[in-house]
Amino acid sequence: MKGKKTDPAATAAHSPDLSSGLTRRSFLKGAGVGPAGLSALHFSPRVTQAEDRPEIPPLLGPSPVPVRFEVNGQTYTVNVEPRLTLADVLRDHLDLTGTKVICDRGACGGCTVLLDNEPVVSCMLLAIAAQGKSIRTVEGLAQGTEQLDPLQEAFITHDAVQCGFCTPGMLMSCRALLDRIRQPTLDEIKAAVSGNLCRCGTYPHVFTAVLAASGQEPNLVKG
Repeated sequence: MKGKKTDPAATAAHSPDLSSGLTRRSFLKGAGVGPAGLSALHFSPRVTQAEDRPEIPPLLGPSPVPVRFEVNGQTYTVNVEPRLTLADVLRDHLDLTGTKVICDRGACGGCTVLLDNEPVVSCMLLAIAAQGKSIRTVEGLAQGTEQLDPLQEAFITHDAVQCGFCTPGMLMSCRALLDRIRQPTLDEIKAAVSGNLCRCGTYPHVFTAVLAASGQEPNLVKG
């Protein structure tokens, strides 16, 4: 039986070039390219040209760099290492030690300050990231040296202060709440301080103090 005639040109077009000793199959196998790799090769994006690439900002550190802060209405310029947190700079460079560092991992809320009126844990924020923002610490609550913030007065009146370690962060979280909601509900107060841990367990007194500071019934609230 005679075999089917083949077109020499077509055979050459579909046959691997063995003259180099390397076939497409052996190349892909040696390169470790499977179906997923072939897909990636097929859909790989075009190479970005140099003129298309965004400008990379200069690296900072490890040496100190000048940083400008606005804290409690005053402007400070200090040289700090880029690795330092805002809590470190407030305490060690600006001598604002009211901000307490307790857990140093953002779990207790003791270092809470206001950043553009929003509560943040300052032990988890790099100081250089706070440039250009308004920072308020517990030292900035009192109006001058004689007059306390109404919230501070309420904390004293309703015995919301025990060992005192959590108090600065607790005050700042509550101050942010009262700035946002004039007369918050009990549930809103609990939510506002949910990230502030008090090992003395004085939460009911804190809730009562916030209610009093907002002009609501100050009866002792059960936790």
